[in-house]
Amino acid sequence: MSASPSNPPSPAQIIDGKALAYAVRRQVARRVAEAGRPVRLDAVISGDDRGADLYARNQQKTCSAVGMEYHLHRLPGDVDEAGVLETIDRLNRIADVTAIMVHLPLPETVEAERIQAAILESKDVEGVNPANIGNIVYGRRSLVPCTALASVELIESTGIDLRGRRCVVVGASNIVGKPIAVLLMRAEATVVSTNKYTEGLTELTRSADVLVSAAGVPGLISADMVKPGAVVIDVGINRITGPDGERMTVGDVCYDEVRAVAGYVTPVPGGVGPMTVAMLLRNTVDAALEG
Repeated sequence: MSASPSNPPSPAQIIDGKALAYAVRRQVARRVAEAGRPVRLDAVISGDDRGADLYARNQQKTCSAVGMEYHLHRLPGDVDEAGVLETIDRLNRIADVTAIMVHLPLPETVEAERIQAAILESKDVEGVNPANIGNIVYGRRSLVPCTALASVELIESTGIDLRGRRCVVVGASNIVGKPIAVLLMRAEATVVSTNKYTEGLTELTRSADVLVSAAGVPGLISADMVKPGAVVIDVGINRITGPDGERMTVGDVCYDEVRAVAGYVTPVPGGVGPMTVAMLLRNTVDAALEG
């Protein structure tokens, strides 16, 4: 039976991204074992950004756990755009390289969108090449941006029938907000895309059966902005200083107060984040087997 936002659990049920991601990783591991060829992810990183380094180390462990090869290509912090493009071109041409991703941030002189556009469509496992993003609109076979795919998978895990439901997406970035909106449209939902200039945002979000916040603004979504029983997906990953002076990670959603109103809600951390990594792994095996 499909979940109905008009009959909410109280308090909201937590959508456990870690558990769902674990199930995806098990499926990926099985597909890799049965692939009959190496499944390989090549990642490009520049400089010594601590966050990117940590992500790369965790990525290597995760790939190893599901039987994937992982190759990290480290470029100097002062690499220019031509140097990054040369690396991407070289990886595009190597047949054994089945998937490519680029860690952010890049040096200030390097335009991320140009680098992302240079990745071969069939190897673009983050789904950031404009061609892959454009293909989503037409429903063509494409590697979908991982965070957008993760968000929709989490929504669907609640059992809600999206056809005809009102979905409000807060944030309209090219690789998160807009692709989420398009994926929801493809599910035949009624979608409202909003941004920082949208007037009457509270009235719009309160009308949503599904509310997705991908604005990157801590505490943006409060309880009075949420329809009782709604599915709330918090894409925001924000580092702030807590009352005790410690650095902490929070989302866009005021979690404790929204949980008292919503039907389903994702935590931060432990919601969209783990599923995004799982979708990257799934895209990687898709690229190897179908690309």
